[in-house]
Amino acid sequence: MADQVPATACGALNLSLFVVLALILANVALVCAKSTIEPCSNSDSCNALLGYTLYTDLKVSEVASLFQVDPILILTANAIDVSYPDVENHILPSQLFVKIPISCSCVDGIRKSVSTRYKTRPSDTLSSIADSIYAGLVSSDQIREANSISDPSVLDVGQTLVVPLPCTCFNGTDNSLPAIYLSYVVQSDDTLAGIAFRYSTTITDLMDVNAMGNPAIKAGDILAVPLPACASKFPGYASDFGLIVPNGSYAITASHCVQCSCGPGNLNMYCMPAPFAVSCSSMQCRNSNLMLGNFTAQQSSAGCNVTSCSYGGFVNGSILTTLSSSLQPRCPGPQQFPPVKAPPTTVTRDSNFPPAPAPQFDGSPAPGSGSGSGSIPSTTSSLPGLPPASGPVGSSSGLNPAPSSASSLMNPFASISAAVLLFIIV
Repeated sequence: MADQVPATACGALNLSLFVVLALILANVALVCAKSTIEPCSNSDSCNALLGYTLYTDLKVSEVASLFQVDPILILTANAIDVSYPDVENHILPSQLFVKIPISCSCVDGIRKSVSTRYKTRPSDTLSSIADSIYAGLVSSDQIREANSISDPSVLDVGQTLVVPLPCTCFNGTDNSLPAIYLSYVVQSDDTLAGIAFRYSTTITDLMDVNAMGNPAIKAGDILAVPLPACASKFPGYASDFGLIVPNGSYAITASHCVQCSCGPGNLNMYCMPAPFAVSCSSMQCRNSNLMLGNFTAQQSSAGCNVTSCSYGGFVNGSILTTLSSSLQPRCPGPQQFPPVKAPPTTVTRDSNFPPAPAPQFDGSPAPGSGSGSGSIPSTTSSLPGLPPASGPVGSSSGLNPAPSSASSLMNPFASISAAVLLFIIV
């Protein structure tokens, strides 16, 4: 019997160590999710996109309310037909992936969106709000710090919370071409090659933008994905200055009076009266019979004389139009528009996004990638003065004169947990 006591004690100790190890490993898994952060030092903002997966069936208006954006902007960003009857009350299915247009600001030295507010419900916790309702676009720690919550286990019903959301601008360019950036939450079956294929870019470009030293990604990481776009050239005093439209989609501006589209076939923004425009200011070009979006073409021996009426921005409630003439080699054909789809009722996996194997990594830096570690972990809001890493070509951070502006940081809690784990093992 005397010999059995130590054995029992050792068994209990082994069980305790196993439980502690499991908890620590779980903690390491939770804190290692990474996100790309763009340092900044000015007060300007840009247009950006969030990749959002619905946690349950929601009306279009409910999704818009979650992010405090115009429902029409969500529909046009996803090329969904806005003329569908009662489209704002259409119910979107659970697990549907949609792009949410947001304004990306410079807050506490980094790019993020802080315009989203959420009112708590009886069953809410910070974890359920972050992981389920906002689909991993924010962490519970980020919500806690943004709202100075000392005890996260106590939430008052009806309490309004600031929900900081990830976004990047990178000067609205990628490889010196117009681009808008999508914040994409990596799923369990994603590979970098598959994401690159889905969004018509390359592994190298994604690694450069996100300051990745190798192509390894894991569920919960948040990547900045550059999407080709049409950029406007409106004056700085226009309320829609900086408007940028992703290729293959639409945008509504000028108080729902003007619809702008991008593509197919080129990255030239085309604007015309919105299909539901009411109570709008004049859209006719001065000294011309042409309305916004119209053009005339006359063939000559030297080429084609084209006169067009273009949109110039929204200023003090008025729609600016610009009449221009040019000589072109050939006369343009009818304007082509991105295809629109009916509001979805079911979720189907994107047929052009098959699972793709991640490329082999031999330990050397990928071509064109920075030498830093992978993309940036989710962190709290007070991270001014981050060291720059390799951002997209042609971008600028405002914090440093160098063109690169993404930063790479490892979560310190991961290394602490690893140290504790090593101590217990020894």
